[in-house]
Amino acid sequence: MKPDLDSREQIATFLQRFYDKLLQDPVLAPIFLEVAGIDIRVHLGHIQAYWEKLLLGEDNYQRHTMNIHRALHGKRALTEAEFDRWLDFYVSTVDEHFAGPHAEKAKRIAGHIAANMKTRIVRNSFDTQCDH
Repeated sequence: MKPDLDSREQIATFLQRFYDKLLQDPVLAPIFLEVAGIDIRVHLGHIQAYWEKLLLGEDNYQRHTMNIHRALHGKRALTEAEFDRWLDFYVSTVDEHFAGPHAEKAKRIAGHIAANMKTRIVRNSFDTQCDH
């Protein structure tokens, strides 16, 4: 039986597996490693706090995710396909290793995040460019 994403330990395990896959991807890895220039150890701490807030109700994440991604988009335009690819990696990693109400909630939230990023960053940026 697969565990649920209902503890800090399970969220940490999920994120490690997710980023192990993601950072091997020839499309997404350069965005994280070259454009954003993340230090994976630091990044995992931030992302773990983010998912603990969303899934467990913790209050240790105080950053503004949308602004972080807007700044990244300013360095190198992000595409809808890249957000879709991120979501595919996310969902497949959850499905491979986890099951339960928190795992299902995580997939729903990730879907909303990808949709919001596409709408508020990619499309909004495109609309702004077209207005000029």
